[in-house]
Amino acid sequence: MPETTDQPATNGQPATPPASGAGIRLENLTKTYPGNPTPAVEDVSMEIKAGETVIFVGPSGCGKSTTLKMINRLIEPTSGRIRIGDEDVTDMDPVKLRRKVGYAIQASGLFPHMTVAQNIALVPKMLGWSKSRTKNRVEEMLDLVGLDPGEFHDRYPRQLSGGQQQRVGVARALAADPPVLLMDEPFGAVDPITRDHLQDELIRLQHELHKTICFVTHDFDEAIKLGDRIAVLRERSHIAQFDTPEAILTNPADDFVSGFVGAGAALKRLNLTRVRDVGVVDFPTAGIAEPLESIFDRLRSGAHNELLLLDRNRRPYKWLRRSDLARARETLARAGTLVTDTVTRDATLRDALEAVLTDNAGRVAVTGRRGEYIGVVDMETLMNNVHELLEADRLEAVEHQHELQEQRARLTQREQEGLDEGGGSRA
Repeated sequence: MPETTDQPATNGQPATPPASGAGIRLENLTKTYPGNPTPAVEDVSMEIKAGETVIFVGPSGCGKSTTLKMINRLIEPTSGRIRIGDEDVTDMDPVKLRRKVGYAIQASGLFPHMTVAQNIALVPKMLGWSKSRTKNRVEEMLDLVGLDPGEFHDRYPRQLSGGQQQRVGVARALAADPPVLLMDEPFGAVDPITRDHLQDELIRLQHELHKTICFVTHDFDEAIKLGDRIAVLRERSHIAQFDTPEAILTNPADDFVSGFVGAGAALKRLNLTRVRDVGVVDFPTAGIAEPLESIFDRLRSGAHNELLLLDRNRRPYKWLRRSDLARARETLARAGTLVTDTVTRDATLRDALEAVLTDNAGRVAVTGRRGEYIGVVDMETLMNNVHELLEADRLEAVEHQHELQEQRARLTQREQEGLDEGGGSRA
């Protein structure tokens, strides 16, 4: 993991390309606290591929956060080795190690006396980056997590919503361009809607950055949505199953894993498909600054009974129906229905389905990084995909049943052949 150094810029861009992920290998990692004979983490070995998002999920107290914190040695292992890339980091200076590993926690962990910019610039400054490079990096990071640098640069954490604080926390963790990002229940302290959007943001970031992410959660639905692979952990971080979300949903290793999967495995698979993978369609829109008569003409003559009114930043603002025309003769202020929920292209089909059902209108607006309108996804598209998933599960169950029947038939045949051979020898 080479330390990032100042490089001259070419055409306004850094000469050094962004660091991609590095593989992580845990070898017989154990943590025993003084005075406690039972290890908190015992003999954990795991290999995480470069650029992979791996989720640690398990019951409270199973050691998942302890295992995560041993990777950057916030908790020192009692025994075992940690390798990041080609480097054994078990014995290196832990402070230097932490500067090369991004770390994001629940409730963001921002320093309240520092501005947003100062929080994000913290590690680059420690690494000796120049003022100009650090300033550019802060603006780049804010843009990356969907926050306007001009608006948020000089704010303090107390002036941000919970979701904005978490975005800044992720920006700070990524500021020095580390190959590895550790995340300890980072979205656990925000409301469900904000949490969904933050999860979508992390998926989008990972598509762009290809970091190696280790993420701790107790929420199996979150694990399915975010993970390339999921490590289901028992007590002392013993690995019950380490596999892809789809493999765990369709073939849990034992009853313990089945308990985490819970009921409705087929519907949980909606977390494996993204809105970008299904049909996002265009929909009639109008800008809030357009003349009223122009908006009315579009409503009257259009094939749809409604249109989506966009604000000055092209963000979804209101659904405006033909029945609203009488109340909108002079102003749109009292007409239409405010858009209460949107989804991004990285949202799951489950997120989209929940948004559509909540809205009761059979569609939900799809937005980009800064909330700008992209299109809509409708109930028909979502239900078609649900039916395809359920049909695939039904066919898989039938195939599995046929395999079991064939296995039983082969076993019966072998038993019969054994009886026949035994009978022949007695004769």
